[in-house]
Amino acid sequence: MDSKRIAFVSVLGAALLSVAVDPVLAQGYSSTTERLIRTLNTQLLYAAIPITVLVEGILIYTVWKFRNNENPLPTKENRRLEITWTVATAIVLLFVGYASYGVMANEYVTTTPEDAKQIEGNAVQVEVVAEKYIWNFNYKGENVSTSGEMVIPKDRPVYLNITSKDWLHAFHAPQLGLKQDAIPNQHNVIKTKPTEEGTYQLYCAEYCGVGHSSMLGKVKVVSQSEYQQWLQEQKKDSQSGGNNSSSGGNSTTTTTTASA
Repeated sequence: MDSKRIAFVSVLGAALLSVAVDPVLAQGYSSTTERLIRTLNTQLLYAAIPITVLVEGILIYTVWKFRNNENPLPTKENRRLEITWTVATAIVLLFVGYASYGVMANEYVTTTPEDAKQIEGNAVQVEVVAEKYIWNFNYKGENVSTSGEMVIPKDRPVYLNITSKDWLHAFHAPQLGLKQDAIPNQHNVIKTKPTEEGTYQLYCAEYCGVGHSSMLGKVKVVSQSEYQQWLQEQKKDSQSGGNNSSSGGNSTTTTTTASA
């Protein structure tokens, strides 16, 4: 197999891998957090493709060329080759480190305590409280609480203050690129900005008992006007439920209560 054939196989392999990646890249991003993480993954993938094709090409070429060699000779020392692959490895590691740091240091991926203190005026703040086996959401400053489904607006910063009431849990909405541990007596903050309306699945990613598999929820991203309308409806339902309770009636509101 000559060098031209090796080059052809390498280019063909890279093209096939690129085609396989295109459907993923064609999809939209549901949040700023997901965009940052997926862009990093794509950059690392494209860096890995030529390296993989080169290494596999050399391996296949070597196996084919020496397939009938029954008396192989030991590899001779080649200082230039050793220096070359050492420098090449260092360059790859520097690229990976630089690209990863630029994403991991972003406040939409790793929210520090300092970031959590500098909250924008138009940001939505939601306390996420996990307990066996349900998710509760308390909207700060709105006197609204829900269970099972969290509604947040599109194109606004959202701070999720995540904690647990009883045991170790983990908030995980993979389509939004969000994941954070829920620990009793501790609050972990995630900052994100939804960019696509829709309903996204919420999971508990930390085994928490026999009901772990059923500890599911929904994250619903809506327009700003729809979000404001939803808040007003929740407040009305909460007030109506409180009035019915005080007058001896039965409240029909089961998932919304007024937070303290």
